[in-house]
Amino acid sequence: EAAAGGPIALLRDGDLVTIDVEGRVVFTAVAAAEWEGRRRLWVAPELPSQRGVFARYAQMVGSAALGAVLPGNLPPDHGRV
Repeated sequence: EAAAGGPIALLRDGDLVTIDVEGRVVFTAVAAAEWEGRRRLWVAPELPSQRGVFARYAQMVGSAALGAVLPGNLPPDHGRV
């Protein structure tokens, strides 16, 4: 998610983060204007490997919210609460 520019990519050292495990939500105390400024300045990181299994994983992996697995590898009970 962070490598794709998701919200985790915009966090910085010192940001206050609150995790609601039961609600499955993460909050941050960053002001909206600051957040948008960070989004505009964000640049995708260079992949550490351009070939091999790690490059394949980095290019194809799903969101951490879905288990960070490759397509077709979700467990049968995925999505059940």
